[in-house]
Amino acid sequence: MFQVERLVEECKSALREGDAHKAVREIVAKVVATPNEVIGALGEPRLAGVQTLYHADDLTVLNIGFGPHMRFLPHDHRMWAVIGIYGGQEHNVFYRRDGNGLQEAGTKDLVDGDTVALGEKVIHAVINPLAKVTAAIHVYGGDFFETPRSEWDPETLEESPYDIEKNMRLFEEANERLRAGPEAQ
Repeated sequence: MFQVERLVEECKSALREGDAHKAVREIVAKVVATPNEVIGALGEPRLAGVQTLYHADDLTVLNIGFGPHMRFLPHDHRMWAVIGIYGGQEHNVFYRRDGNGLQEAGTKDLVDGDTVALGEKVIHAVINPLAKVTAAIHVYGGDFFETPRSEWDPETLEESPYDIEKNMRLFEEANERLRAGPEAQ
């Protein structure tokens, strides 16, 4: 049975291993392999949002709900990350630095039960292609909220500092659309 406390303790223990990133990926993969247990513990994802399950200098564990058709600009994390989907679908577009901008380098769709490990230099954009909330466990090998990062304009691919407040407003806007009903999606 999934328990948040066990997930956090296992991830904290993994930090002491030789390859923490790989160990955390295995932990998250095991968790999202039983999505009904995660939903049983965290609740059915009905709204967009970020729920902090654990936050420290060396580890952040989040439960994230992406609203219908939410889009996040290309961004980096500057730390490794593991993402596990337990409801819905996430479309990732990956980029690599190219001179002063970015060049698209591929895509990956994640669905229920999928897990992906992202290296500390990965740049990606995230889209929920569905008309429902997509739910995922995100684990970061550092302080997700305090680490300076970058985001890129989707048209010009010009780099700028990551604006966490602007990105948090995207969740609020998605919830406004959810509350307005299907015609607002």
